Amino acid sequence: MYQNYTIGQTTLTLNLDFAIPHNHLANTISWFVDSIPEDVLLGNTAKTGRPAYHPAMMLKILLFAYSRRVFSGRKIELMLEENVPMMALAEHQQISYHTINNFRSSKHANELVKKSFLYFTNLLEAEGLINEGAIFIDGTKIEADANRYTFVWRKAVEKFHDKLKGQAVELYDELIAKEVVKAMAKEKVQTSQGLAELAQETEAEIEKLIEEIEQEPKAIPGGSPRKARRRGLKKLLHKLRKDYVPRMKKYEEAKEIFAGRNSYSKTDHDATFMHMKEDHMKNGQLKPGYNIQAATTDQYVVDFALYPNPTDFRTFEPFLKQMTTLDKFDKIVADAGYGSEYNYSMLAEKYSDKKYYIPYTMYEKEKTRKYRNDPTKLANWFYDEKDDYYLDQNGVRFNFKYYSQRKDRSTGQVRDFKVYEADEFQLTLELERLAKTKSGRQRQVRYNPNWQYLKEKAKAVLQSPEGRHIYSMRKYDVEPIFEHLKNVFGMRRTHLRGKKKFETDIGIAFMMNLSKYWNRRWSKDQFSLFKNKNRQKKTVKQLKLRVGLIVFQYLRVSFFPDTYKNNFPRI
Repeated sequence: MYQNYTIGQTTLTLNLDFAIPHNHLANTISWFVDSIPEDVLLGNTAKTGRPAYHPAMMLKILLFAYSRRVFSGRKIELMLEENVPMMALAEHQQISYHTINNFRSSKHANELVKKSFLYFTNLLEAEGLINEGAIFIDGTKIEADANRYTFVWRKAVEKFHDKLKGQAVELYDELIAKEVVKAMAKEKVQTSQGLAELAQETEAEIEKLIEEIEQEPKAIPGGSPRKARRRGLKKLLHKLRKDYVPRMKKYEEAKEIFAGRNSYSKTDHDATFMHMKEDHMKNGQLKPGYNIQAATTDQYVVDFALYPNPTDFRTFEPFLKQMTTLDKFDKIVADAGYGSEYNYSMLAEKYSDKKYYIPYTMYEKEKTRKYRNDPTKLANWFYDEKDDYYLDQNGVRFNFKYYSQRKDRSTGQVRDFKVYEADEFQLTLELERLAKTKSGRQRQVRYNPNWQYLKEKAKAVLQSPEGRHIYSMRKYDVEPIFEHLKNVFGMRRTHLRGKKKFETDIGIAFMMNLSKYWNRRWSKDQFSLFKNKNRQKKTVKQLKLRVGLIVFQYLRVSFFPDTYKNNFPRI
């Protein structure tokens, strides 16, 4: 349930003096948000409680505040009191910063911001602003709003978790020997739930001993064996309750938080520690952050996503998979960070209807003269296709030996290699010496036919006239987006904690699309207005010239009639 939000119906005549200009950015934002369907804006409306502010109004004020580089909830609240366009968007309602921050952190706001890119892409398509049907993909890393020294490393957790499991098994064996535990699987003891049950059984045994001790005589020669047994069990119970169970729970929770990652921050569990370009200490310090992937066309962001992977090539497939507007583009352009055998194979298999312009890592280096003349590179060796052997720069012959496979741990792809081994018997003794390694083994080289084929295919596309043209647009299409985000917006660190909240935050920032769209549209209108003014000035100037000539002719006839008669005889 939301409060009534009808635009223009509650405006009083007294407020007409405070109306914003027709070509103002606030009007463009309002027009775009109102173009989103009502069911998308409202989402699942609550039926009880106080009516909430309309999501359209909340989204408008956030988009306008971010366009003015205002990200704080308190400052946005202040803008609603002092800024005329903000007052117009909010219909002069005073909204608390708590309400603004709660909406910005909500799941509905996250879904609404993500869907707004779909409608903006439809707008670009309708106005023919998609840049030659190409989508440009790139990524950048932004530091999370988390403490830099609250790191948790997966290797450390796994190491101490395994050590704790061993200690738990030892304690279990001790309780078995003391006949405290009678039936419990050893594997169950290595979990926090199993340790908690072990503690309960130990506590039950202690209570049983207490009852038996109360029935004993006060003085027993040599001491009570039950009291000695109780003291030993109390020590074990204290170790279970205060040490083993809490630590086991902590390690199990940490493994769930990792979710395949190598680290996370204690103050922002979704942030992963990675290298940043902004390394002020110059020591390669790892900082908690997010890898932002963005897709652009004509410098408009059409989609984005956040990933915990510090490298781009692992984010390429999931990013394309979640992109709802990919069918509007027939060309995919990215830099060498995405060029890998797995990504090339994935594009050929799943996106065969699209062209891709993605260089591999060594693409630029392979074009240099130094690389082409390097005798140590396998690509520069002599190859006999008929007999399938290589000759290196010294003349050592490498014959095909066998096939081998390697499985990539990050992607799970199985890569096939041809292994060539230097012959044991060469033409000369010197060549036989060069055919061996320092340890005395025969030298080997590996060749990946599939990877070589994919590289040649990518190279042919990039070196074509169309490929050079399309790929050259990447630098001024997608890269300025991140430059604008960091240097103009000043967003070098997140404002909210948690992946979903930061996704909303960065999505609103990426809707700088509206500012750019408005600026280009306004500039176009201004240019037309400037041309009209010049045309009017030219017309007035010509009119003045004609009037001046008429006056001159009149004066000439009046004061010099003879001259006029001689030059202009009557007919």
